[in-house]
Amino acid sequence: MGLTALLAACTTRDNKPAATQADGFRYVADRFADIEVLRYQAPGFEALSLQQKQLLYHLSEAALMGRDILFDQNNRYNLAVRHALEAICLHYGGDRSAPDFKALETYLKQVWFANGIHHHYAWDKFTPTFVQAFFEQCIRQLDASLVPVRDGQTVDEWLAEITPVIFQPEVMAKRVTQSGDGDLITASANNYYGDGVTMTDVEAFYAGLKKTDDATPVSYGLNSRLVRENGALAEKVWKTGGLYTQAIEKITAELEKALPFTENDRQRAVIAKLIEYYRTGDLKAFDEYSILWVEDLASDVDFVNGFIETYGDPLGMKASWESTVNFVNRDATRRTKIISDNAQWFEDHSPTDPRFKKKEVRGVSAKVITVVMLGGDCYPATPIGINLPNSNWIRQQHGSKSVTIENITEAYDRVSQGSGFADEFMWSDTERTLVRQYGFATDNLHTDLHECLGHGSGIILPGVDPDGLKAYSATLEEARADLFALYYLADGKLLELGLLPDAEAYRAEYYRYVMNGLMTQLVRVEAGKNVEEAHMRNRQLISRWVYEKGLPGCVVELKQRDGKTYVVVNDYEKLQALFGQLLAEVQRIKSEGDFEAGKQLVETYGVKVDRALHDEVLARYARLNLAPYKGFVNPVMKLVRNSRGEVVDVTLDYTEDYATQMFRYGRDYSFLPVYN
Repeated sequence: MGLTALLAACTTRDNKPAATQADGFRYVADRFADIEVLRYQAPGFEALSLQQKQLLYHLSEAALMGRDILFDQNNRYNLAVRHALEAICLHYGGDRSAPDFKALETYLKQVWFANGIHHHYAWDKFTPTFVQAFFEQCIRQLDASLVPVRDGQTVDEWLAEITPVIFQPEVMAKRVTQSGDGDLITASANNYYGDGVTMTDVEAFYAGLKKTDDATPVSYGLNSRLVRENGALAEKVWKTGGLYTQAIEKITAELEKALPFTENDRQRAVIAKLIEYYRTGDLKAFDEYSILWVEDLASDVDFVNGFIETYGDPLGMKASWESTVNFVNRDATRRTKIISDNAQWFEDHSPTDPRFKKKEVRGVSAKVITVVMLGGDCYPATPIGINLPNSNWIRQQHGSKSVTIENITEAYDRVSQGSGFADEFMWSDTERTLVRQYGFATDNLHTDLHECLGHGSGIILPGVDPDGLKAYSATLEEARADLFALYYLADGKLLELGLLPDAEAYRAEYYRYVMNGLMTQLVRVEAGKNVEEAHMRNRQLISRWVYEKGLPGCVVELKQRDGKTYVVVNDYEKLQALFGQLLAEVQRIKSEGDFEAGKQLVETYGVKVDRALHDEVLARYARLNLAPYKGFVNPVMKLVRNSRGEVVDVTLDYTEDYATQMFRYGRDYSFLPVYN
């Protein structure tokens, strides 16, 4: 059986019609479990110069070279499980329509989507619906060379090690644990820390490295695994010659190939400094790269590549590997330029304490981009906006760069049309009309304000540890950025700047936000469980806080009709005032490093779930047959050569389906040993 036929056999589709637009573009690529996989387009790519396209090509190859890194970071068994499942799917000789095989195929798709055996959003371990005996039978029927055993290990010994990881719920149950007062490190199944390393060890180790009088501290621990060797704690740094070197060497090779096609000297310096950082692992070099990157405002082509976000570490220190590659959407960027040009006004008029405001906002830039490749922790699920760098002192001294990924939000908007969601969950035609008329524009504007101004606003007071909020840091930072955006969406300044069409447009985002935070996002939480993920905690925290504080006058209300619960906003002006009050408190917590106040706020409003309401939301969603999670396949980027072998064009092919892409990536971009 040929590879193409095998790939086709390993690709299932439900009978739901694919969402299309007038030109026939098919947005939906696959549907399984709780996930819908979409395609995105990159309008404007064809009009770029050949030089820009070749730059994008090599940056995109670099974005794919690090795929295995994230799998290994998420759990030390992820690569072994993925390789084993792929081998079974490609070489299984039995009945492919049998329930156990179909269930194994779905499980593999979940592992691909989550970059591991734990859900990408909820962090709980997947529960396979095929039986262990079937898995063991499939493994034993494989050629022994296809089973990812350790050196000297038999297949039976490997099965004894791996089957509890897959089939026993209590083994490595949660990739990231953020609840409770126990040891968050030993309770989490990620691979950022070695065996026997405790939370006390981690906090003491990095406290010993930090200097209280350092005005430009590096992000300690960002690019390493902390392990215990010969009784002492030590970092295994992710760099050339260190941990993950096989993939990092491939990344840097593509970055070097990109250098001849850079648009200007500054962009060339950015890429060269990133290469230096990868080769040395020196976090000072990473800060130097971040400064060069944030100050590069002239380039049309841009990218993110590296160990960036720390959501996967319960202490918010270790960074997952990620990449995006993009070019600027100049027409849409006029909107974000207006925002960034007025950043000082927004900072000055924030409802926060003057002690916590930036006296001089520096280097705030924002743009709307068209992404052409997603990688690592941005793939298949991707953010719709990015604000970097994360270092507080770099933000204060050099500024930040914010982006809204509008071709991704466009894809989301396309597939949401006609889904039945609005009729099921919105209170009346008033809210449905608001959202239909203004929802796409205000949602993008919320992202612009969140990324450009929210994350870039405020200061941390001198002497405050930027890691002092610990497990609550990510939730509080996202809440701060969301609140900043929500507060200003209703401000007349946006009308004055021409960013909103009328004085009521903001209400579409207000309504949708509190409905999501109070109710509809609960579809992403398993029945009986609480909220864990930082962005979800943030949204619930904000929505439940304003609901509670507005109860005497019912600013926000939960109403019943025909046995169903609906969110109703009775006073939008008072709701803005409540957003401002909460923003002031969250900024104070952040600026002063008030751990206890931050903990109380998150635990009181962001974590606990109303069980009856949760069950209701799950049941109503189930009747709609909507997937609560969405992600994307990438376009296939191809070099076009003439008869002399010269590159004359670069094209994008949007026809590849999900399973074909995943198998191709597994074949062409797997460089790490199975066990690292």
